[in-house]
Amino acid sequence: MEIRHSTNPADAKHYDTARLRRQYLIESLFQSDKITMVYAHDDRLVIGGGLPVKETLKLEAADVLKTDYFLERREIGFINIGGEAIIDVDGERYTLGRLDTLYVGKGAQDVKLSSSNAEQPAKIYFTSALAHATYPTRKVSVQEANTLELGSLESSNARTIHQIIHAGGVQSCQLMLGVTLFKPGSVWNTMPAHLHDRRMEAYLYFDMNESARVFHFMGEPNETRHLVVANEQAVISPSWSIHSGAGTSSYAFIWAMAGENYTFKDMDVVAMDELK
Repeated sequence: MEIRHSTNPADAKHYDTARLRRQYLIESLFQSDKITMVYAHDDRLVIGGGLPVKETLKLEAADVLKTDYFLERREIGFINIGGEAIIDVDGERYTLGRLDTLYVGKGAQDVKLSSSNAEQPAKIYFTSALAHATYPTRKVSVQEANTLELGSLESSNARTIHQIIHAGGVQSCQLMLGVTLFKPGSVWNTMPAHLHDRRMEAYLYFDMNESARVFHFMGEPNETRHLVVANEQAVISPSWSIHSGAGTSSYAFIWAMAGENYTFKDMDVVAMDELK
């Protein structure tokens, strides 16, 4: 498990491109028959990906967690972006189609990931946050999520937001997760930009062709920076940073949040004339 320590905005504004990418960009989450994880000290979120092809992959606690099993003090949300996935949780089996989500609460000890078909392997993205109580394991499809239609074609940001793990959907302690899909011709996400200083956020960009890129904007509103992001790469967004982007062609992204607040209403919108 790779460790990424927290940063502060006064230091981050001096980073060059290479340092920005080392600190905030996760470039390789999906490796054949492996589970890859990054421990972000920002709200102690674990960001990971599993690509089971021929093997069944067991979710195990790395030494950094100092626990007997991964979910001893954590909860987790899985979302499948590949072929049909199988997730076994303490002997109970869940089958996940594309964009299906599985929430697993604190205390589950035996979690295994596999694919139904090695020729079309699952790609299982997950985020895990600290938990103080146990909520029931629950599978949900993207069609069952709370759905919002935002933006417009005129502003190139017409998009559908599917809120999946949140107070009004799948219950959790602090983890929030969903997926955003775009209307044809729209490329801007989360614009106007916003901040939520009580929660960090992570993005996984996916459904991009090989040559496409997303220009992900981050930093303080008056000190913006950008990351050039390829398909199936993830971004760690600290609580002090905006998080927005534009793609060179179509894409989708999964967002996940963790922190103090458990609401969408704590956002501070950044006016366009504040961005620099």
